[in-house]
Amino acid sequence: MDERMGIMYLEGTPERVVARMPVDGNTQPIGLLHGGASCVLAESVGSMAAWLHAMPADRVPVGVDINATHHRGVRAGHVTAVATPAHRGQTFATYNVAIDDDAGRRVCTARITCYLRPAQDIAPGQ
Repeated sequence: MDERMGIMYLEGTPERVVARMPVDGNTQPIGLLHGGASCVLAESVGSMAAWLHAMPADRVPVGVDINATHHRGVRAGHVTAVATPAHRGQTFATYNVAIDDDAGRRVCTARITCYLRPAQDIAPGQ
């Protein structure tokens, strides 16, 4: 999905994941950044941060909840998402995600929660 949306990771630690996505190719028919594209970007950075947190414990994050508030429309350029932890536990990790446009204006605020499944519980293809 990241490749299809043009998402490029710029920074990645359990405390902060940053990624950038082009507006072009991710718009509604009227030319604005699609809200679903913002959600994909938020889930991507939040899940990556959760994976970096869970990896040492041999756990795999699975998104169980995402919500987003869309603040302004964007027609061109890129948006940048920054995921920071709200909670990091053994079973769940929740990240706040701020998405800004090229001018640094807030486009979307999201929150994603991942269930951290034991890796051995996930068979290939699941």
